[in-house]
Amino acid sequence: MLKTNNKLLSKKQWLIVISSFLIFLGIGYYILFLPISYSVNEPLIFEIKKGESFSTVSEKLYKLGIVKNKFIFRIAAIIYGADNRIKAARFKINNNLSYLDLIDLFTNGPADYLKTIKIYNGSSLKNVVLTLQQELKIDLSRINKLAYDSNFLESLAINSNSLEGYLLPGIYDIYENSDAEEVIKIFIDSLKNFWTDSLQNQSKILNLSKHQILTLASIIEGETNYKEEMPIISAVYHNRLKKGMKLQADPTIQYALDGGWRRLKYSDLSVDSPYNTYKYFGLPPSPINNPGKDAIIAALYPAEVDYLFFVADGTGKHKFAKTYNEHLKNVRDYRKWLNSKKSE
Repeated sequence: MLKTNNKLLSKKQWLIVISSFLIFLGIGYYILFLPISYSVNEPLIFEIKKGESFSTVSEKLYKLGIVKNKFIFRIAAIIYGADNRIKAARFKINNNLSYLDLIDLFTNGPADYLKTIKIYNGSSLKNVVLTLQQELKIDLSRINKLAYDSNFLESLAINSNSLEGYLLPGIYDIYENSDAEEVIKIFIDSLKNFWTDSLQNQSKILNLSKHQILTLASIIEGETNYKEEMPIISAVYHNRLKKGMKLQADPTIQYALDGGWRRLKYSDLSVDSPYNTYKYFGLPPSPINNPGKDAIIAALYPAEVDYLFFVADGTGKHKFAKTYNEHLKNVRDYRKWLNSKKSE
């Protein structure tokens, strides 16, 4: 009968196993916990973009010399469950951080995180600035100053007295605490990308500058929220401009008045302002809000109609007329509707 050896390993073999374990433990500690120094200026601003994988992040860190072994770094992240928890943000990486310090930084911050904000069609410059300050912690005084800085506006090829009308509404992904100039340029670039050669050519056909189109679009935006109405309202104003008529646009009066939007009184129509289109001919000096894409397209491509007047119909939309007499009838109908609502 064969005798079994109760000793699984000899003393020498145990010594080799323990030594190997300690060596691997030391290597692991060296790789994961030892501070790593890098040669670029600190703190390094490192950006993780929306949708970037941990593998991509590891590759970027490796190329910068922050991570010496991207494979070990990625394995460590997987072990700690951090490979799918990284967030889009701008991080400040100080020198002498370990791999685990980096993993903790990318999962728990602190950082300036990428946030999604929405700027609504027709938002005023004031409201856009407040949104940027509240949602992204942008320096309010700095962005307000730049919004009216003639030299800054000139550098952006904006021939206007402010950024009003040039901050294209939409959904934007922007980092918290971004520089005010950087944020403004994001909006300006968005408008540039939207303003294609075909739109520029159409603007030339109408013999109107980009600034004038944005101004007209802002009035259209102030008149209606309905996309299908915008080209018709645009046509009314184009027709009035061609005939040398005053635009008589209520939203421009609202813009000229202090205290925000309210129901207009007859006396408001005499306010002395270049934005009073009841008093002065032509377009006002600049946009009265930041128009959306639909309003801009409507300003460039008015409907082929002969309307010269319109009035609210009580449903949020409008009734249009070719003649003043027809318009007066529509006004009477609207006032009758208002009176019926008051008596309810």
